[in-house]
Amino acid sequence: MNKNLNAQLSSNTDNWSTPKDLYDKLNDKFHFDYDPCPLNSDDKTTLINGDWKGNIFINPPYSNVKEFLNKGLMELKKGNAKLLVYLIIPRTSTKYWRDYVMRYADAIYFIPKKLKFGNSKSSAPFPSCIVVFREICPKNMIPCYVWK
Repeated sequence: MNKNLNAQLSSNTDNWSTPKDLYDKLNDKFHFDYDPCPLNSDDKTTLINGDWKGNIFINPPYSNVKEFLNKGLMELKKGNAKLLVYLIIPRTSTKYWRDYVMRYADAIYFIPKKLKFGNSKSSAPFPSCIVVFREICPKNMIPCYVWK
């Protein structure tokens, strides 16, 4: 296996920055007020326990997606957050995908190409998607799109 792929598949770090062009397009569309997962933050407890207000962009540590989904939805339910936009891996067989994404998401945008995170010279070995939450209520159908 090549070294870049090994690094991206390893659990040595969760510090992979969102591709700038993707973040800029998302910010133009959703107008973010807060990012609880800034690059290289070692204090995940504060990020999970603090208040999230307004329109929130979340590229969570992929080793802890469930906790960040739960936190965002709790902030939405409390009325602190108005909009949650997650950049995650579409792991459709996971419990968190079924319990959070397929139950409460307002839209899912599948990204048609593999992203290059951080300063990586190669693309990630996994697909990515954008999941948007606007309100807490169970959904019967979730619109899905291709992110352009």
